[in-house]
Amino acid sequence: MLEHMSQRSSSKPLVGVVILGAGSSLRMGEPKLLLPWADTTVLGHLIRCWEKLEARQIAVVGAASAPGIQQELDRLGFPKNNRIFNPAPEQGMFSSICCAATWSGWQPELTHWIVTLGDQPHLRLETLQGLLNFGRGNFERICQPQRGGRRRHPVLLPKTEFEALKDSSASDLKQFLEQRTDALAGFESDDAGLDLDIDRPEDYERARQLAPPNSFGP
Repeated sequence: MLEHMSQRSSSKPLVGVVILGAGSSLRMGEPKLLLPWADTTVLGHLIRCWEKLEARQIAVVGAASAPGIQQELDRLGFPKNNRIFNPAPEQGMFSSICCAATWSGWQPELTHWIVTLGDQPHLRLETLQGLLNFGRGNFERICQPQRGGRRRHPVLLPKTEFEALKDSSASDLKQFLEQRTDALAGFESDDAGLDLDIDRPEDYERARQLAPPNSFGP
């Protein structure tokens, strides 16, 4: 048993990434994932980041009633078979997460899933890599970065916990995690971007300021 646990803890997680993109962006006034970011869009940047981090599979959850996201995915050359549709996005973010958990298109060899917000393009690549590294040492636990002891997104879930979402009675992700306190693990991060979600135009401007210099040109 101990030998099995040691082998697991030293294994590299095979990660699927869920990019949540079915929100209505009412406070922003336009789709957040389509906002310009560096030489692409927020959505394009997120996909690029997880590709750099060698995610085994990346899927985007979108609303069927929001064709703009699908058009951007077409422009980016993102595979159609890695797109998940939430038929009821008005039910909130957790409904998109549950759609991802019940989706049949995941590669069977995956061991972990990252659930990431669609409005955090300003997170440092090192922060995301740190989460993956932390998950490698906490293979069976739900892992998150923390700021001042408060859990932040993205969330890394092992297979058993990701599959538990299928039958969860929780009202949102926070409640789902609170029901699993014994399975939670976190590490403190100095990435100030973890404190910011892009909800309003002023948040977008703050996020741009957190980006590396010259990311947006003159």
